[in-house]
Amino acid sequence: MNATAISIFLILFVFVTVLGFYASRWHKADLSQLSEWGLAGRRLGALLSWFLIGGDLYTAYTFIAVPALAYGSGALGFFAVPYTIVIYPFIFMVFPRFWSVAKSKGYITASDYVKGRFDSRGMALAVAVTGIIATMPYIALQLVGMQAVLQTIGFGGSGGAADIALVVAFLVVAMYTWTAGLRAPTMVAIVKDTLIYITVIVAVIAIPTALGGFGHIFQVASLKLAAATPPHSVILSPKLYAAYGTLALGSALALFFYPHAITAMFATKSRQVIRRNAAFLPLYSLMLGGIALLGIMALAAGVNVHGDSNLAVPLLFEQQFPQWFVGFSFAAIFIGALVPAAIMSIAAGSLFSRNIYKEYFAKGESPKAEATVAKIVSVCVTVLGLVFVLVIPVQYSLYLQTLGGIMILQTIVMIVGGLYTRWFHRSALLLGWAVGEIVGIAMVAAIGFKSSIVPLFGVPGYAGIWALIANLVVVVVLTLVLNAAKVPNGRDATTATDYAFEEGPTEVTVG
Repeated sequence: MNATAISIFLILFVFVTVLGFYASRWHKADLSQLSEWGLAGRRLGALLSWFLIGGDLYTAYTFIAVPALAYGSGALGFFAVPYTIVIYPFIFMVFPRFWSVAKSKGYITASDYVKGRFDSRGMALAVAVTGIIATMPYIALQLVGMQAVLQTIGFGGSGGAADIALVVAFLVVAMYTWTAGLRAPTMVAIVKDTLIYITVIVAVIAIPTALGGFGHIFQVASLKLAAATPPHSVILSPKLYAAYGTLALGSALALFFYPHAITAMFATKSRQVIRRNAAFLPLYSLMLGGIALLGIMALAAGVNVHGDSNLAVPLLFEQQFPQWFVGFSFAAIFIGALVPAAIMSIAAGSLFSRNIYKEYFAKGESPKAEATVAKIVSVCVTVLGLVFVLVIPVQYSLYLQTLGGIMILQTIVMIVGGLYTRWFHRSALLLGWAVGEIVGIAMVAAIGFKSSIVPLFGVPGYAGIWALIANLVVVVVLTLVLNAAKVPNGRDATTATDYAFEEGPTEVTVG
């Protein structure tokens, strides 16, 4: 262990811990209400929500896994960059409507919306269960990023000090999430994103300068990738175009429909805030491009990951930076896990409390009790994520995360379809979701969970997209049949004006 690096690392961690607990005093409100605890009262302005959403989506695992993929696979590792760009026009068009109806009707989760729109408890349960299952491995993977940092900084890979550090960090997250709700990760996100931006900007300037420039970096990396088994390249092979395109498209569509992303979007104060975020969030995509380049830099710098490519960035930083900045950058990555983990646990708690517990076990439960159950579940989810990564091999978390993206993708037809039309039949949507889930999981299982890229009729593509196509076909065909048979389609609890709802001038704003 280096004393300087450790000291800087601990000082920054303690600072964000204090900030997380202080958040409960920030714009005080009744945190015994789920809308206040889980959505910060829907008061977040453009700047705060920009930090929160960016901190939510660009996680510690992103900082570790994207460069690791570039380090091991070359050009394929850059698929995350275009998918975080193409999604924002979609968000600009779709999410203002989603926010409006949620605000107008008091919906807190996506399950609330599909139940109100289609009068279907089954659809609401499907969205809730899918969201919770998909969130669990996502939380566990944040710990993978934290483990990589701890291993490099000197705590060891697993067991002993490393495990104790992870337990302490996640217990702190659980406690300040219980105390302050969404306000805690919002405040921490400001610090986390600032640290990440500084780290990336310094890295893409200082490291290429030390290594002889980008031309030399790509030349050396190209030779090393070509010599790998199997060989790879910094230029995408035409054989991978379909895989790359469908993976980017499917990942983009799924990204904002994870429960934690919807929670962050619902917490904003207006439709206009969402539009502004859609315009300015691509700045994070610019940062992501720099993060992906770190994997290529690690190759050129001769970083030896000893079979674990997740160590590429931490080892690169340790090799290239002075120790005080190593502590700074490692703290940025480590804290980068705390924000999404907190929001994910909040989102999972809200889904369970509102759409499973209250819907099926305690219909008359008071709002205070509903919020308490959400808090308890958020702590349980955090602890389960911790146990999962400490007890179960990391590879299983990766498998489940792969399935999580495929699963979330199948809920889009219900949500986005419902935002624009009531033509789709609720039974068709539910069956289409089930078919999509089965097809997607079966395709990945058939190749032993080794990849999410599966060939169909000779064309390699993202299993989530193939499953989504099957989902849509079932929904359209069955809707035609059920509508022709005049099968009742439930009562719509929303109106046209709900989708254009604008908050009045009396709203209290934060940020």
